[in-house]
Amino acid sequence: MAWLTDAEAKAIRKTDIGPPHFGQFLPPVLKKNYGKWKYHERIDGGTMVHVGESGDKVFTVRVASPRILSTETIREMLDIADKHCDGYIRFTTRNNVEFMTPDEKKVDGLKKDLKAKGFAIGGIGPGISNMVHTQGWIHCHSACTDASGMVKAIMDELFPYFDGSKTLPAKTRLAMACCVNMCGAVHCSDIAVVAVHRKVPEINHDLLKNMCEIPTTIASCPTRAISPDPAKKSVKINAEKCMYCGNCFTVCPPIDIHNPENDGVAIVVGGKIGSLRTGPKFSKLAIPFLYNETPRWPKVVDAIKNILDVYAKNARKHERLGEWIERVGWERFFSLTGIEFTHQHIDDFTFMRDTMRTSAAFKY
Repeated sequence: MAWLTDAEAKAIRKTDIGPPHFGQFLPPVLKKNYGKWKYHERIDGGTMVHVGESGDKVFTVRVASPRILSTETIREMLDIADKHCDGYIRFTTRNNVEFMTPDEKKVDGLKKDLKAKGFAIGGIGPGISNMVHTQGWIHCHSACTDASGMVKAIMDELFPYFDGSKTLPAKTRLAMACCVNMCGAVHCSDIAVVAVHRKVPEINHDLLKNMCEIPTTIASCPTRAISPDPAKKSVKINAEKCMYCGNCFTVCPPIDIHNPENDGVAIVVGGKIGSLRTGPKFSKLAIPFLYNETPRWPKVVDAIKNILDVYAKNARKHERLGEWIERVGWERFFSLTGIEFTHQHIDDFTFMRDTMRTSAAFKY
């Protein structure tokens, strides 16, 4: 595979529009072996080695990050990378941080320094990786729950599946989104928490007519639930079409979606991005609603641990959670996990034609 030199890559990006070419930031050993890797092996729960056709090796140590990082934490990571990895560091799409070195003798010292700074090593192989999540109450205007607090509570309970002391049939990806706009990858994770509003937004008509553009507000609704209300110089909402997504609140704050007494979370399962064995899958509803129980969300944590334990006991080796569910059938999944099947699991939404179950066949 032809590779761009640093000069060629820089020449492509002569302006400040768009990101620089990623080739500028790869360690030399990765540039040399790009597209020519022979195999890789997992050494332990947080370490793996890639072997190139040339015989070159790259050892990777993965640690979790809290996603929202302070400058001090990033500097600590970079100091360790300077000491052991020639200054190279990599952030994954699930907020893991990978330290890579071609020198096997540096691995033990790298791990020692990471542990001394309190970084959790793990996330490689048949277990759970770092939990990707969204902003939460602190940073997001439309959040229905907190992110950092819930993720902390979940990962405290499931940490043995992260550091490799306990394993699962296959890798398992967890995610958490603070609202149904889902900037947290919950639609393609094995188990995910998605926070939900449950009430039609309340409209402050006096503020709306002075603060919001009516056409923009109407256009923000994905289900066409919002229409003009000329008499009030405002808008009105069709409750039958509203799915409580909060898009309208994003463009027009006088349409308030928040309702602390009724906001909470749902749990979805079975999604994945990879195409190994079976194609990518969207997550599907498992538990329709659990109330926010700050600060530790005990029912949410117990529900996720229950699903993981049942999956670990019944799935075959290398079988992702969604693949196991499809093999045994959703009826069996609800039976084994003890999750109640309710009317919320039946997709009768206005625009559900693409997801409607059109077959009468049941798979047991």
